[in-house]
Parts: sequence; structure tokens; C-alpha cells
Amino acid sequence: MTEIKAISLGVEDDRRAARFWSAALGYVRRPPRYEGDEWIVLQPPPGKAGPVLALDVSGSPAEEFPRIHLDLYAGERDLDEEVERLVALGARRVDWPYYPDRLEPGALPYAVLADTEGNRFCVEGRRRDPNAPGVLPTP
Repeated sequence: MTEIKAISLGVEDDRRAARFWSAALGYVRRPPRYEGDEWIVLQPPPGKAGPVLALDVSGSPAEEFPRIHLDLYAGERDLDEEVERLVALGARRVDWPYYPDRLEPGALPYAVLADTEGNRFCVEGRRRDPNAPGVLPTP
């Protein structure tokens, strides 16, 4: 059976993207595999599971409505706090026109952000305030 080896993310500035995604995910850069290996691949720290993220320098612009994107989970952190943390790291809020009017039963609230390269990604999680809206539109 075929397996996903890595998720490759097109970026303009691989070092800037590496700083953002390392801090966002707690990932570390994979050591070079050979002399002159400058390919930036981020992986979970030792003892943690998760896919690797390869940063591929691309000349094409980030898509406003990408066909593929990353979905992140805020874990134990409040969704609003996680969004603020990611924004402080360099992400930006996206005015996403497809937020639902209400969430499906059992669905978690989410926000759409863009990384330092403009790549869209979602963050979902729980919120401490049960009366908060289901989505986090751009303020």
C-alpha cells in the first residue's frame, strides 16, 4: 500500500516559512542527508508522531482558494488563543467567504488563516466561551 511520505508546501522564502511552521507546529528541521543538502524539511521532534513538512521554493503565487490546504487542531489550547499565537508568529487572518452560518452537529469552530507565504490553512478547536460564534471571521 502506498503511504504519504511528506506534505510539500510551495513557498517563496523557505527560511521564513521554516521559522513560521517550526514555531507553529513545534517541528524541527531534519538534518541534512548529504553535504550541500539545503532542502528544508520539518519534522516532529523526537518521540512525537506526525507528517513531515517539506518547504518547496515555488515561483507560483499562493492560491486564494486552494484545492489542498492544511487543517490544524488547537489541541488543549483555546481556539481563540491559538489563532492569536499563530498571528503573533506571522500568520494573517483571511476574509473567508465560505464560513457556514452555523456548524454541523459535533463540528468544532474554526478559523482560516494564511501563513507567511500566503498559503491558506485552517485551525479548529474548542472554545472556552460556549457563547462564542462557531467561526472566527476576520475582525
